[in-house]
Amino acid sequence: MNAYEEIRFATPMKEGRPIRTSARTRAFAKESLDGRYGREALQTPFVTLTDTEGLSPRQLYDRAITEIAVRAPLRIVTDEDGMPVELLSGAATLGAAIRHVVPATADGQNPVCGSVSHLTCNFDRVVREGMDAYRARILARMEDASLTDLQREVLLSQLNAWNAMKTYHTRYLHLLSERMAQAKNDAEKAHYKALFDTLSVVPFSPAKTFRQGVQSIWFTFSFIRLCGNWPGIGRMDLMLEDLYQNDLAAGVITEEDARELLAHFFIKGCEWIHLSDRGSGDAQHYQNLVLGGVDENGVDRTGDVTRLMLEIVEEFPIADYPIAVRVGCTSPAWIKTKMAEVIRHGSGVVAMYNEDLIIDSLVGFGYDLREARRFANDGCWEIQIPGRTRFIYRPMDLYGMFLREVLCLDAEEPADYPDFDAMYAVFREKMDGVLDGFHADADRFFWDGPSGVIDLFEDGCIERARAYHNGGPVYNAFSPHFGGIPDTANAMYAIEKLVFEEKRLSFADFMHILKNNWAGEEALRQYVRTHYTYYGNDNDAVDRIAAQIIHDFVEDCRQVECRNDVLRPPGISTFGRQIEWREQRPASPHGFFRGDILAGNISPTPSTDTAGATAIIRSACKADYSRLTCGTVLDLRLDPKAVSGERGITAIEGLLGAFLTLGGFFLQIDVVDNAVLLDAQVHPENHQSLAVRISGWSARFVTLDRSWQDMVIERSIQGV
Repeated sequence: MNAYEEIRFATPMKEGRPIRTSARTRAFAKESLDGRYGREALQTPFVTLTDTEGLSPRQLYDRAITEIAVRAPLRIVTDEDGMPVELLSGAATLGAAIRHVVPATADGQNPVCGSVSHLTCNFDRVVREGMDAYRARILARMEDASLTDLQREVLLSQLNAWNAMKTYHTRYLHLLSERMAQAKNDAEKAHYKALFDTLSVVPFSPAKTFRQGVQSIWFTFSFIRLCGNWPGIGRMDLMLEDLYQNDLAAGVITEEDARELLAHFFIKGCEWIHLSDRGSGDAQHYQNLVLGGVDENGVDRTGDVTRLMLEIVEEFPIADYPIAVRVGCTSPAWIKTKMAEVIRHGSGVVAMYNEDLIIDSLVGFGYDLREARRFANDGCWEIQIPGRTRFIYRPMDLYGMFLREVLCLDAEEPADYPDFDAMYAVFREKMDGVLDGFHADADRFFWDGPSGVIDLFEDGCIERARAYHNGGPVYNAFSPHFGGIPDTANAMYAIEKLVFEEKRLSFADFMHILKNNWAGEEALRQYVRTHYTYYGNDNDAVDRIAAQIIHDFVEDCRQVECRNDVLRPPGISTFGRQIEWREQRPASPHGFFRGDILAGNISPTPSTDTAGATAIIRSACKADYSRLTCGTVLDLRLDPKAVSGERGITAIEGLLGAFLTLGGFFLQIDVVDNAVLLDAQVHPENHQSLAVRISGWSARFVTLDRSWQDMVIERSIQGV
């Protein structure tokens, strides 16, 4: 048994994953997925700063970035015989960066400051122009005599970040040169020379070859997150496709060579796995990839690099790079087949955007068409223009608001309404009030925080001489996100049926039952749980309510699309917050107790959907998402038996096609057996690489805490 076979036996899939890469690459993957490099990083969490008294926050940040570049451990992976393994140079080796902080401390314990996530950096510009062009842009901007003191300070911080990256780069070149000189044989020397020759060009000069392109993206990415940030990567296949085709035509690379390089990119991205934390998952670092789709000219660029990257995640159980594929009317037919082949193996690592709907939504919101065609995400699935956007979202529990402020279930005396319309009118008024509070906070969006590293990779920060947090990027977006819409619709529907149509009891009596958490009313609770057909079963009556809530939310948000230079695109999400919200939610009119974990995103309430995956898609897609510019996600969980073999691939393709045709926004499909998940709770040592989709990310199941694991297990499993 080779090392990789052990990984395959740790996965829940009965069908074997295809093997396309070399044995050395598979062995490298085994060590990375087993957490070796993450545990090494935890041994050196910080660099320690001295003589920091009197420094401003930006000066302290700049000192930290410099010290990280000078003192962070370098890593070159070798096998047990000392022979080099990895095909790319660079590593994020300071363990505190895994915690989303700048990994530098002045007191030995606390980080000097937090870091940045929920963005996609402009890696494409690095590949095309090279980092030397960035220094030239900073120096040219500094010649402007009209700069304020703050602007000059920001530019100096950006220049410091550039110098730090150069220092880090030079250290790697020196190490590779030393390894060449110490090589024991010609093969070892040739390996290090190839690494040295590639790294001596990129990322400071433009990439001219596919190998240089991959190295440029990886080195830049590794430096950004070495400094504590969690960036998305964006449309990597589009960045590399022309370089690959040129090299292929010139005979300087083969498909097998390209696949190995890309596989090492994925494997090295697992360097923060350590399998020791329990929480929302060890792969939640927002390093998403967006593949496929049209370019800014409207030409579909789904190509060979797209296919190679999907083949890699089909082969390896790597959850650390969630992939969102843009699929539209011009996409090649094979892309849905390739996606289905990956999806059926589980882990939820491949999801789908409805490209045409999203581009239209962005244009309708006010973006230029060429800009809209460039869309990617923020590291989860929320929409932004990559490399040009500062993005923040505000999660708000709409369902909890409905229970507490409309039904008044936590008040001494619950509410009483004469009819459905009166109840809904108060709901709409309360929703408007929540949004008014959001807009007041959005008006205070900008602040002067240090962010020199991120400033380099967000268009506008150099040109405006403004920091990322303080209005530097071209676009600044603060997105209101409501969660709990499926449960709000279900609750309203149950009240409409039970109280206003069937008149089984008065509104006031029903509210008192809910206030008492269904105590002594189990028969009635079972009646509302089982007698009504809730959202997710293609029932127009309840789906109409959900669609109306979404329409009204979007309509209210569209009244203030932009104010004080802050865009406010609406979105719908929970991102697992139904766990933390559950104790603040009173008992539910549709038959759930206080503390139950309810619906995620726009997915059905667990256990209420019984009509299959197609019915869920039909229910969700009765809403109009064309103006929900930040987006939302529908989660499906399929029984592995329902998607096995060639018929299973066809079934998944059918679901993808139906979602696009009916007007969905973003679809995530996970394939996992509950029996495997339950066994993983008892015997985690046997399931170290088992990954599941959480929300905008996938995570190894054994790194979730018990409440997150239970949430995944409680999701309904669908047939097709």
